[in-house]
Amino acid sequence: MSKSLPYRKRSRSTDICQGFDTMTTRSKTMDYTSQDYHGDYDEKAASVAGQRSVALSNKLSGVLSVSYADSEIRDALHLLDLKNVQNTPDLRRSIRFDLQKDVIECNSSIVQEFGQVAEQLKRVGSIISSLNACCEDMRRQVAAARQENAPILDEASALLKEKGDLETKKQLLIAFNKHFVLPEEDLVVLTSTTEAINANFFAVLDRTKQIHADCQILLGSENQRLGLELMEQSSRQLNGGYQKLHRWIQKEFKALDLENPQINAFIRRSLRTLAERPALFENCLDNFSEARMHVLTDGFYNALTGSSANDDPTMKPIEFHAHDALRYTGDILAWAHSTAVSERESLESLFISEGDEMAKGIRAGRQREPWSAIDGESFDGRKALDDLVNRNMTGVARALRQRIEQAVQGQDDSVTIYKIANLISFYRVTLTKLLGPDSSVMEALSALEDVAMFQFEALQSDHTATVQAEFTQTPRDLSVPDVLEETLTQAKALMKSYESSLTPVDSREDDFEPILLQTLKPVLDSCESLAKDLDTPATDIFLLNCHNSARSALQSFDFAQWLVDQIDHVIASSTSNLINYQHAFFLHVSGLHSILTALTPLTLSDEDLLQVPHLAPFQPAALMEASQTLDEFLPSALIDALENLKQLKNTKLAGDVTSEAADRFCRDFEFVETRLAAVDEMVAAKEERGEPSSDDDEDDDEESRGGRDRVKVQQDEENER
Repeated sequence: MSKSLPYRKRSRSTDICQGFDTMTTRSKTMDYTSQDYHGDYDEKAASVAGQRSVALSNKLSGVLSVSYADSEIRDALHLLDLKNVQNTPDLRRSIRFDLQKDVIECNSSIVQEFGQVAEQLKRVGSIISSLNACCEDMRRQVAAARQENAPILDEASALLKEKGDLETKKQLLIAFNKHFVLPEEDLVVLTSTTEAINANFFAVLDRTKQIHADCQILLGSENQRLGLELMEQSSRQLNGGYQKLHRWIQKEFKALDLENPQINAFIRRSLRTLAERPALFENCLDNFSEARMHVLTDGFYNALTGSSANDDPTMKPIEFHAHDALRYTGDILAWAHSTAVSERESLESLFISEGDEMAKGIRAGRQREPWSAIDGESFDGRKALDDLVNRNMTGVARALRQRIEQAVQGQDDSVTIYKIANLISFYRVTLTKLLGPDSSVMEALSALEDVAMFQFEALQSDHTATVQAEFTQTPRDLSVPDVLEETLTQAKALMKSYESSLTPVDSREDDFEPILLQTLKPVLDSCESLAKDLDTPATDIFLLNCHNSARSALQSFDFAQWLVDQIDHVIASSTSNLINYQHAFFLHVSGLHSILTALTPLTLSDEDLLQVPHLAPFQPAALMEASQTLDEFLPSALIDALENLKQLKNTKLAGDVTSEAADRFCRDFEFVETRLAAVDEMVAAKEERGEPSSDDDEDDDEESRGGRDRVKVQQDEENER
């Protein structure tokens, strides 16, 4: 800082000097202009005003031409402010010399300081020269020593390089042994039967599998001997580990309780690990399945007899209800269903509880051992689970089939057997979703259902033959035969049982049709055969009683609609026959039949109408008789008609039939009245025209009109009633 200060002072002093030179020059110019102006004042007095304005303009131009934005001018003014310079004439004349004096003094101090620096540089130069001489001497000594020690250094470098290579090889060997060679303590954990299966065993086994997989990298090198030896060694170690795991799992399976929710977690992990060896895994499953089959079979017999020590003493054995075949069968099937569900849930938690790990292990094992897989078959965990449950339930299926078959064959009630068949069908459909359609339990249930249906058909055939042999005559009161009522009760029980089954709605009618054809249809056919031997209207009354009763029993079941339609057709036909019978009864008893028969072929033409008074039913005696008969008929017509249908059990239907017949009778009566009115009008028209008519005709007309009037009055009375 002390050395740079003179330069700074010099620079600023120089700037001031330069600034003030510029200002002084400009001031002199202005002074010279002023002096010229004053000197010429006396000579140019005449033009004072013009010269004064010119001088002032020049002076202002000089002042304004100074650029105060110039850094030198600005610095010079700043230094003048620092010196507190007063603007006086004396100071303006001496300021230049004062500033030059300051510059000279600054330069003198700078020269003195640079002199000291020069002396110091001379001393530094002498020191550097001595150092160069010393370094040159050392360089010569080093070169001589290097020439002498070169062989030793080369040998040391070779030894160091060899040491580095050995260290590298040592590290490689340590790393290789650490990765590819199991220590003795790990081998003991992996293969020794005295060591328990724990997390340490699985860790060693995973490391051995990793070693075996990494040996494939060594096989890619030129020298494959090391890789082959290590792969063979790791394979032996892996086989020993899997054999140990296989024996341990078989031992655990013997004491395994699937009903215990606290299953050893190592069993699940052991099974997933052993799945990588399909042969050992299948062997374990075979042994496990055989053991479970015996356990479940024993459990089934214990449930039958109640001899299990672990069962609730309040629970009665299944055989306690052996006298009730339906409940006995239901208890057996319910136990089988409950056992199948529990077995599947337990095995699912044991084999498939943690995702798809076991399936992955089996697929990996089949890839490693392709000869153990079936061509074109991929592993399906759910299907394998279904197969395992099926194998476990095989013994139960055999015992179940034997017991239920005995219960069915010892039953002689067809309704009970059909309920048993429906119950078996229900459990068959339910268990199909659980065990699959090809399981042994499904085969047993299908066979049992066939046996039950065969037994039902046999009993029903015998019953039908017996009914047809005993049903030889109708009841005297034409009521529903006891055989039909018994059959309808049986059919309703069968239909209620079938309605609760799981048969699809769209196939129920076709599925239940054979049952109705075996049970109810033969009895209805027998009733129709017996009705043919009866007189009218007993035939139709008996058919209506029988078919109305059958329809009432069937109409609430949609799958019996086809038979209801047939019954409706018979009912409609018999009803029509009864209406015709009642109509004929009204016509004959009222005496209107002969009149209606005579008028029906005639039309409203004059020729036909002229024939009416000459017809036998319209003769005075006949009309009087018809009028008297009608008078006797009308008061008790409906009661007498209903008496004909008193054996019809459906009173509403009897009333409807009689009403319909009465309506027809009224229409017939209106027809007769219309024809007779036409005859009267024609006779009246002839009289108005003055056409002659015989006395007999007049008498006949008077009688006819009198009879018609009476008939009309009677009709009005009937209508009022």
